[in-house]
Amino acid sequence: MRWLVRGTQAVFQSPWVEVWLDDVELPNGQHIEHYNLKFPRPSVTAVVVDQDRTLLLWRHRHITDSWGWEIPAGWADPGEDLAEAAAREVREETGYQPRSIEPLTTYNALSGISTMRFNAFLATDVVQTGEPVDKSESSRVEWMPLAEVPKLAAIGQITDGPSLTALSYYLGIYRPQQL
Repeated sequence: MRWLVRGTQAVFQSPWVEVWLDDVELPNGQHIEHYNLKFPRPSVTAVVVDQDRTLLLWRHRHITDSWGWEIPAGWADPGEDLAEAAAREVREETGYQPRSIEPLTTYNALSGISTMRFNAFLATDVVQTGEPVDKSESSRVEWMPLAEVPKLAAIGQITDGPSLTALSYYLGIYRPQQL
């Protein structure tokens, strides 16, 4: 059964996020107001792998007031190729440049309330080109054994949605197909 949008109006717009109010008709004919969070730029992220280890960032998130391990992530600039954007984010946040980057998975992060779509990539064959460009992104950047990732998630040290999704996809779906 499909919900139909009969009208929409902007409530708030910024370069970071937009809030829209939709007039939605439910399959039973009832109309409801439904908020829709839109993000003006595509989101990209990358699982960086070198043999049996992955590159993670230890960072604080002020919204949740929590610390945790994350993979590099950010937004694509207007007109920027998504794979190139993911490689740029890896370089800016970690100081490593991937020589190979390929699509891993794409998913809707909050499909009940948002258009946010994450494009996850696998970055391999990386070389260190220097220090991270933006020192405010993380407190440290470290290579972690892939075998430790499930343990870090289990003890609550990986709670970021894009990181959990991309790492789980890599470890549970992508990697087993490559063995």
